[in-house]
Amino acid sequence: MNILKGILTVIYVINCLVLIIICLIQSKEDEGASGAIVGGSSTSFYEKNKGRTKEGKLKRWTIILGIVFAILTIILGIVYML
Repeated sequence: MNILKGILTVIYVINCLVLIIICLIQSKEDEGASGAIVGGSSTSFYEKNKGRTKEGKLKRWTIILGIVFAILTIILGIVYML
């Protein structure tokens, strides 16, 4: 059981560090006041292919790692209670 705790803790720490780094790398999506005044078209080529860009991939990995973080937190809580 101690081996399982150790392995899960190492995976958890690595997940946390990668999640922090990815969050720091991401750019801010808010357009600010200029976006509110000018407006934006959601039918542009960029908007349709946003998931294929670097920002889209970073956003997807942030969501995936966040879900893994939540699942590992629950699993570690259960394992440490045993």
